[in-house]
Amino acid sequence: MVVAAVLLAVAGMAAIAGLGGRTPGAVSTIAPPPGGDEEALPDPYAWDPERAAELKRRAAAGTSHLLYRLSPGGVAASAARTARWRPAVEAAARSAGVDADTLEGLVFLESAGRDDAITPNGIEGATGLTQILAETGENLLDLRVDTERSARLTRQIARARSPQRVAALRGARARADERFDGGKALAATARYLTLGREILGREDLAFVSYHMGIGNLQGVLEAFGEGDEVSYARLYFDSTPARHPEAFARLRGLGDDSSNYYWKVGAAREIMRLWREDPAELERLDGLHEAKGSAEEVLHPDGSVPRFGDPEELREAWDRGEIAALPDTPRVTGLRRDPRMGELAARLDAPAGLYRGLRPEALALALYLGAQVRAHSGTAPLIVTSAVRDERYQQALVSRNREATRGYSLHTTGWAFDVERRYVSRRQALAFQAALDRLQVLGAIAWVREPDAIHVTVARDARVLLPLLDRLQPSP
Repeated sequence: MVVAAVLLAVAGMAAIAGLGGRTPGAVSTIAPPPGGDEEALPDPYAWDPERAAELKRRAAAGTSHLLYRLSPGGVAASAARTARWRPAVEAAARSAGVDADTLEGLVFLESAGRDDAITPNGIEGATGLTQILAETGENLLDLRVDTERSARLTRQIARARSPQRVAALRGARARADERFDGGKALAATARYLTLGREILGREDLAFVSYHMGIGNLQGVLEAFGEGDEVSYARLYFDSTPARHPEAFARLRGLGDDSSNYYWKVGAAREIMRLWREDPAELERLDGLHEAKGSAEEVLHPDGSVPRFGDPEELREAWDRGEIAALPDTPRVTGLRRDPRMGELAARLDAPAGLYRGLRPEALALALYLGAQVRAHSGTAPLIVTSAVRDERYQQALVSRNREATRGYSLHTTGWAFDVERRYVSRRQALAFQAALDRLQVLGAIAWVREPDAIHVTVARDARVLLPLLDRLQPSP
């Protein structure tokens, strides 16, 4: 099984690395359509050392959705549990010479403050406050780990009924398996981070290695090949199919979202800050994240952007230039418009073309996706199946499609579009996935996988891509 897993990982990395072969130029440009005379455009989402702090903040926000959605008992309860460990966190941080707030974010992310947390892999897997593997705890971090006794005591705890009995059993388990002793687990994590700093030379890389593994991270750094003192922000954002394709392949090939671990630690750190300093904002964000399967309502809360109520309101938005046409010119855009787009318009005595547009910023983001996927995978276009709607159209859609949103739909604002989940090759699928993930980490989009389509909601700051719309203008 191990050999098979390794072979699958190698095959996946080879497929991802193959994305790099077709990209002209560098990541700092957006490739022009093939066969034309347009010039490449600067890529506002490319790595820029002067924007490193901004990129880190965006990445923390862009990866925060699952922390809000999956925190046991809710994000505020998880923050309260985590905060109880603050004195031990500060002691461990001093020991390792790392930032206490970041270490606290790690605790939130790993266990939501629960020193009895156990992964589905059981006692041999990751357990405790900082989710230490049994083998790592015993062989590297100098913890007592008696997995047989720990498993037996865990079963007894599950059967115990009195609080006194549960407390006694938990104490016995913490002595037999010190991963369940929160203080000792934090001290062991400090030892790991100390080792990571000594080998990798940076605090941020030490935290990345906590999930990725020191050896795996060393392999990525070696593939990146830019010498010592490479920050994780640079390693992550400057590793693309066009620049450092081997490092990009290694990051993507890990398969367990290890590449985004450090950003999630940052997201947890920000949650803890809000819990202490601005609980009202934390509650507001929690509600927005809980509203949908993606962070789309965080980007556009209900009431923050106009909805189009009926065809007449939508037509007026077109007249004001608030909606721009989505062309069906795959050579230029890398996108093909599904001919069924707007097929319910006749029910509303409206032309189908009324529903074949987007907010200019959303259209620009769609063009960016089309350009990126085409450059990294070939010329076959992505198929856009749905764009702007009005609320009457949305109601008509709900009557025939149970997957359609019955409440607040971002389609009725012009900020959302759908891309068909049908690809001409695995190469195209990988390129699209990579583009979606990068844009989500940057907070430029929120996306969710639906049965037949990828639903994409675009952030307001996609206005930085508006120069792409010039490619739609006819030549003088």
